[in-house]
Amino acid sequence: MKHEETHEPIRRTGVTPDPSGPVPGAGGEVVELDKARAARGESGDSGPIPSADQSGDSAPPQSADSGAEESVDSRRALVDRPDPSGPGLLERMQGARRLPVLPSWLRSAPAFAEAARWVIGHVFHTVAFHAVRSPLYGARLALRAPRGVVNALAATGRWAADLEGEPLRQAAARRENAEEYLKLSRQRDRRVRLRAVLTLLGALGCLILALYLALGASQNVQLTAVALAVWGFGILGAPADKPLSSRAVIKTEVQKLTGDIVVKAMASIGIGQIATAVAKGLDGIKFVAPITREGPGWRADIDLPLGVTVADVVDRRSRLASGLRRPLGCVWPDADPNEHEGRLVLWVGDRDLSKTGIVPWPLTKGGQHDIFRAIPFGQDPRGRSKAVPMIQHNVLVGSLPGQGKTSAVRVLACGAALDPTVELWIHENKGTGDLDSLECLSHRFVSGIDDESIRYAADSLKLLRAEVMRRAAAIKKLPRDLCPDKRVTRQIADKRSLKLWPLLGIFDECQNLFAHPKYGKQAGEDAEFIIKLGRALGVILILATQRPDKDSLPTGISGNVSIRFCLKVAGQVENDMILGTSAYKNGIRATIFRPEIDAGNGYLAGAGPTPTVVRVAYLDDPAATRIGERARKLREALGTLSGHALGEEAEAAKGPSYDLLSDILAVVPESEERVWNERVAARLAELRPEVYRGWKGENVTTALKPHGVATRDVAGTTDDGTRTTRRGIVRDHIHTALTERNENTGAA
Repeated sequence: MKHEETHEPIRRTGVTPDPSGPVPGAGGEVVELDKARAARGESGDSGPIPSADQSGDSAPPQSADSGAEESVDSRRALVDRPDPSGPGLLERMQGARRLPVLPSWLRSAPAFAEAARWVIGHVFHTVAFHAVRSPLYGARLALRAPRGVVNALAATGRWAADLEGEPLRQAAARRENAEEYLKLSRQRDRRVRLRAVLTLLGALGCLILALYLALGASQNVQLTAVALAVWGFGILGAPADKPLSSRAVIKTEVQKLTGDIVVKAMASIGIGQIATAVAKGLDGIKFVAPITREGPGWRADIDLPLGVTVADVVDRRSRLASGLRRPLGCVWPDADPNEHEGRLVLWVGDRDLSKTGIVPWPLTKGGQHDIFRAIPFGQDPRGRSKAVPMIQHNVLVGSLPGQGKTSAVRVLACGAALDPTVELWIHENKGTGDLDSLECLSHRFVSGIDDESIRYAADSLKLLRAEVMRRAAAIKKLPRDLCPDKRVTRQIADKRSLKLWPLLGIFDECQNLFAHPKYGKQAGEDAEFIIKLGRALGVILILATQRPDKDSLPTGISGNVSIRFCLKVAGQVENDMILGTSAYKNGIRATIFRPEIDAGNGYLAGAGPTPTVVRVAYLDDPAATRIGERARKLREALGTLSGHALGEEAEAAKGPSYDLLSDILAVVPESEERVWNERVAARLAELRPEVYRGWKGENVTTALKPHGVATRDVAGTTDDGTRTTRRGIVRDHIHTALTERNENTGAA
């Protein structure tokens, strides 16, 4: 029995114990871990590492579940094969990002011109700076020249007497090394004899030159010699701590961004995966490219740990700035639109964005613009120009008061004004005259916060709504070869007979319009209608507000605008009202901007692949006035001035107004409980052909949506007597919507 128990481990393990080896339970055997790991890797065993003191007696017995465990291990081994898988070499090369062969300033004519202007300006500034101070430099040289003469004579005497070797000779004398001292003394004697002869010859030559200059040279030569002497001796007499000239340009010394600095900073922002890895001696992040200079700063491309997104880093931007020991306006973490959500592009500027000065607008000094090209708008933190496309877009600008909202609107308005084919409708409902510089060329214009000014702006939206409907009918009639995409193009806009030129409506401080108790609701419905349908028809809206909430900015408007510019706002709700739902959650937060300090900085969304921080160009009122005068001359030359710019009364503005609900009730008698949309459209076109001409059944459906009236399937009889079902309306629904609207208006 004892024999069987003793050899039972042998049968389990299949290993015969070595009689000369250690006895089980008497201290175990010594295992070389490296060899054991290598053997385990070669065998492909995915089980746990055996302990060093494991013996036959300590081996676990086989159980009924061991087969299942082996099956699971086998399946895991089949999943993670040792051979490489995935895209091949060609696919990986095709997906790689190629770095530009030439720098950006050599690949773009505007960038090259800008770089050339900077170099020329730098050289001119340096030359002018020192030229203005040249008399001061001359006086300093003259004052320092006597000291330079003394310094020159003293240096000559020291050289002639070989005083530079005196310390060596004194050292040899102190050591009582007679042989070395005599050797150095003989060397000194030879040097002194030679140098004395050279000094006398040099002094004689200087004396002859001085006599020639004093007695035989012309006055110009004498003045030149004196100037050279003063210049030379002045330089020799300059104190070491007082340079002759001042610096024309003081360079900002900025610490170079290195990988160690970035790793330490990323570990300090409170992301657990990174901090834990750094604590274990790892980096926690992966640099996918070397840290390089990009613009006026440094760029680091980083892969974040699994599960960490760029939004997590943006949320801790202030901590990251503290970890990098840089001002908050220098640190801009951003996502790479061409990579995964964990790819971080960390850009650290040399200067705070708020201290980079005013961004010049390239169209300030001259030229005109084409509205079908993007309007220059500002610069991002890396110094790259940013532009805003206008055609087929609408723009929403929002911020707290005093953060640069009106300046942003002014830049876009001036860019559109420099296209003489654009018809401007400007409504500044703050009453401060911020856009008065463009009144001289506007088709419709108002500046004020009173009820009359609000009514004027509301009427403009009604007129724009009717204009959208007119354009839709006109576009539909155009031949397909002229308008294949059913949208306004440059070619179509230039045909004045079609009356499809670009039309830009600007509503600054639009919260005063949409929140008005009498005109606000209808104005909001009209604006929503224009935004949804007008973009392809050349009708563009720019809306600016300092109070982005559901009452001052209807959700139907904020949810359909394609381009958004958000400067400093108070919180998450305002941020998402301007930049779109979940923008704050995704790390696009205009709350990061500092009041007053970051005025003019904002997030621009919709103008590029990803939202970008932009410092908007600055146009003061005098500059905008000059642009307005230039834009008016362009329109006068082309003959496109109209409306207010020509002194016409507001009532003469084109575009009839209408009340859709009342018109439908007028054409649908009470005896018709239900009627098809196509019949409603035909009757409306007969009632008001200038408004409803070209309407189809789908136009009725779209036009009723802002009023809360939904269409439904309606049974009816066709002209040939066939019974069928088509989309239509219920007259009672129209009557109810009209009654509710009138009651709400009366209650307000």
